[in-house]
Amino acid sequence: MPKPKGQKNGNNKAKHSKLMAQKKNKLKQESDLRKERLRAIIKKAKED
Repeated sequence: MPKPKGQKNGNNKAKHSKLMAQKKNKLKQESDLRKERLRAIIKKAKED
């Protein structure tokens, strides 16, 4: 049976956008951490 007129899948969209935001933030955080580690290694190498 079809959905009544005007009913949308708002809950699914909200859940999906929340999960995608979590994934995006996690990837950004990992890349930032990687950059910081590289900067620390480079700085230490230059000091020596």
